[in-house]
Amino acid sequence: MKIEQIYTGCLAQGAYYITSNGEAAIIDPLREVQPYLDRLERDNVKLKYIFETHFHADFVSGHLDLSKETKAPIVYGPTAKPEFDAIIATDGQEFNIGKITIKALHTPGHTMESTTYLLIDENGKKHAIFSGDTLFIGDVGRPDLAQKAAHMTQEQLAAILFHSLRDKIMTLPDDVIVYPAHGAGSACGKNMSKETVSTIGNQKTTNYALRANMTEAEFIKEVTEGLLPPPAYFGMNVAMNKQGYESFETVLNHGMKAIEVNDLEAIAKDSGALILDTRTNNLFAKGFIPQSINIGIEGDFAPWVGALIADVKQPIILVTEIDQEEESVTRLSRVGFDNIIGHLKGGFEAWQKAGKEIDTINRISAEELAKEVKIGESKIIDVRKETEYAAEHVEEAFSKPLAYINDWIKDIDPKEKFYLHCAGGYRSMIAASILQARGFRNFTEIEGGFNAITKTAIPKTNFVCQSKTLNN
Repeated sequence: MKIEQIYTGCLAQGAYYITSNGEAAIIDPLREVQPYLDRLERDNVKLKYIFETHFHADFVSGHLDLSKETKAPIVYGPTAKPEFDAIIATDGQEFNIGKITIKALHTPGHTMESTTYLLIDENGKKHAIFSGDTLFIGDVGRPDLAQKAAHMTQEQLAAILFHSLRDKIMTLPDDVIVYPAHGAGSACGKNMSKETVSTIGNQKTTNYALRANMTEAEFIKEVTEGLLPPPAYFGMNVAMNKQGYESFETVLNHGMKAIEVNDLEAIAKDSGALILDTRTNNLFAKGFIPQSINIGIEGDFAPWVGALIADVKQPIILVTEIDQEEESVTRLSRVGFDNIIGHLKGGFEAWQKAGKEIDTINRISAEELAKEVKIGESKIIDVRKETEYAAEHVEEAFSKPLAYINDWIKDIDPKEKFYLHCAGGYRSMIAASILQARGFRNFTEIEGGFNAITKTAIPKTNFVCQSKTLNN
């Protein structure tokens, strides 16, 4: 028996590849399936089942393409109603893969079809669970995402999750390994650990939601407290996972279409396409196609695209560094952005060489900021998360997280100068590109962000003024 966790850091997502005696199972595969096919060929094994823990909201699964390529059936837990052929397992149903057994444990609460898969080894020992979004390391799945589909409140779903955890998972032996679907950075939970593997016993000791003697009321309060609004694209990803989607190869072929420099503007105008520049923030600041948006491929690219663009049907034209075209298309497809018209042939360098109009971001160093900023007079906008801001921030700075820019941008006075920063420059450049695309040019972005600011004498504090707004 072999278990391989295939972890994709930019999505904080774990898929699982399991083999035993010439047969294999894959749990929660990513959109692009060739890596799984390569593993099957390498190990000379037959894929017997594709297990889905639930209808995922934060990424598009590769279950359909993988099933088409291998003829392996897709398995969901009880109450799932996919719009394609699948095995709907009953609670406790067992599936044999070589000499091991996978047992479906219905664990609703995150979603109503959520199912944990228990692996029983060839000796009959309960070895591991693949818990999907039911149980994370240090956290549990948020119960607010399925409210509409389940016709329940988040509190009602949390109560169901409480019993799923205590009746199905916490009763397992302490040495059972826990393999979750996500780790820190995913929006599917609020307190996930950076660790991606644990045990039942360890989680009973360290996970706040699994502590002994916890009442149902306490669980509901703590699990629902402090939940941020889910990204807008989540619902569309659920629909794609449930209803079906175009094959990854089709999406890739469209995205790999090279668009000539002289054709780009007309194609963008006719299609209503967004020009998405995936280069680093340092390169983007020095020059870019006017009205384009920068979300760098080297960061949490796909989640930020989903959070800020929201509509997965939005037509997109890519501007990438050379040889990053396929990676950019692949990452977009993972979160359901399939309407990629193509990419700029030759990248931004070709645009420059053709003498086309370019734009730049007004960016200064933290040292330059220290020379010109006047605390109490200069306006500084911090686009980091609220928790980062609360830990430490520039004195008198305004907390305006990037995730909510579409809400707070309306409060910006286009005539009042301000400074903009995040932790290191990635998020503030995204914000800068959005602001500039919407006509704001009255700001200066800080290179290196707060990490660089901490090395200057600019006053800092961890005091949070709850009443502080952009307008006061």
